Formats: sequence, structure tokens, C-alpha cells
Amino acid sequence: MIRSMTAYGRAEGSSNGKNMLVEIKSVNNRYFDCSVKVSRLYGFLEEKIKNFLQNNGIARGKVDVYVSIDIVESLGVRIDLDEAYAQGYIEALRVLRDKFSLSDDISVMTVAQNRDIFNVVKPEEDIEQDWQDLLPVLKEALNAFTQMRIREGENLRVDILKKIEQLEKMRHVIAARAGDAAEAYRQRLESKLRQVLSDNNINIEPDSSRIITECAIFADKTAVDEEMVRLCSHFEAFRSALNADEPVGRKLDFLLQEMNREVNTTGSKVSDADLTALVVEMKCELEKIREQIQNLE
Repeated sequence: MIRSMTAYGRAEGSSNGKNMLVEIKSVNNRYFDCSVKVSRLYGFLEEKIKNFLQNNGIARGKVDVYVSIDIVESLGVRIDLDEAYAQGYIEALRVLRDKFSLSDDISVMTVAQNRDIFNVVKPEEDIEQDWQDLLPVLKEALNAFTQMRIREGENLRVDILKKIEQLEKMRHVIAARAGDAAEAYRQRLESKLRQVLSDNNINIEPDSSRIITECAIFADKTAVDEEMVRLCSHFEAFRSALNADEPVGRKLDFLLQEMNREVNTTGSKVSDADLTALVVEMKCELEKIREQIQNLE
């Protein structure tokens, strides 16, 4: 089951005197890049959250996690004043006041708005309990996040398969009509020779053996059988990957590069205007698929 790298999940909960909120959002990224925003008091949770996400199937994407934990009951929490920091902060406010002739409204409440002057101290034994309190909320947010990734991934899978089906139809047309190119070339060549001989009043038949040789050379240069066979193989591998239960974004990207290579080679060989137009259309479809798989894990 493929998954999108673009998703959002949110959950709230309360436990042991704390109100907790977890938000998870992600966008596409080549690797797993996780950023956790949590207050300094709960900074120890950052690595636990990252490991939890990776251990629960998040393999790629730029993932941002926001964690808010509000203490509604103290439960042994102590708040200390960082006196050195507070003194420096107040001095800076006074300099700001004097330099710009501002009104003197420096008060306890004004200074207290800077939360960094306070150090919240928790008992060490509460660390594991904090993780256990947060875990159910984190799981709920991750579940909502994962469900969105699955839904978006399924939508992309269905659309990509439709595009592969269209590409397969175009491949069949090219494979069927490319074989006629040599015969069309022979007819054009013979007609041109007859016209040249006629214009110069030369009454001889064109050299059929030479025409056959030229047509054979032309057919060898313009044959796209190998490209069509390899494209068919790539399409099958692409479909198989889209039904896998593991992250396949990188594999799909590689297969898409191989498809582009075969289509480009085909485009350099065909001379028929209709087939050239089909090659251009195939390139457009492949580009659309490339844009979509950038969002797949």
C-alpha cells in the first residue's frame, strides 16, 4: 500500500494534570527529516518522538511535529527564576527605553512576558511518566496522519495507473506502426528515383537491389522493437511497485527515468509525424507521473 508524503494529523488529550496537543504534518522530501517543536521543559521527548515515528512506518518526508503540554496542576513542578538572565533582560529594556525615549512601563508583568527568565524544574522520576502520558495522544495524532497518507497515496496510485494504461496504448500503436516505416520509406525512395529518371529522360528501371539494401539499412536504424519490449517490462515493474506494501518512491523514480530513456530513444528513431506526436504525448504523460511520484513515500 503506497502512501503520500503529504499529510496532517492532530490529537488532544489530558492526563496527570496536563493538557496535551500533538500536531503532525509533512511534505515530500528525499529522506526522513523530522523536526519536533516542544517546550524546553519537555525537550527530552524530542528523540523519543522521532524514534517513535520511524518505528511506526514513517520512512521519508519532511515531518514537523508540534507538541504543546500545559500543566494545569503543579504535581511537584517548581519554577525558579534565572536571576542573571532576568537582570540582563531588564537592563536591555532600560537601554531601549532611554535610547528611544520610550515611556517607562517596565513592570513585573512586562518582564514576566519573557518566559525564558523562568526555569521549570521537574522531578527526575517524572520523565518516563511524561512519555507515557503523551504516548496515547501521539498515537492518535499519528493514526490520523497515517490514514491521510494512505488516502492520498491511494488517490495517486489510481491516477498513475490510468496514466500507465494510456502510455501502454500509445506503446502498442507505435509498435504496430513502426514496422510499416520501412515499407513507406521503400515506396518513397522508389518513387523519388523514378521521378529523377523521368525528369532526365532516362528509360531504365531503378536498381531494385540497391533500393532493398537502402531500405534494410533504414529499417535497422529506425527499429524500435527493443525499446518497446523494454517499455513493456518497465510498465509491469511500475504496476508491481505501486501494489507493494513498502516505500517505493525511489524505485518508481528510477523506473520512470528508464521509461524516459526508452521513449527518448524511440523519438530519435521514428520519422513518421504521427508517431513523433505520440512520442511527445508519452513524454508529457511521463512528466505528469514524475510530478506525482515526488509525493510518494
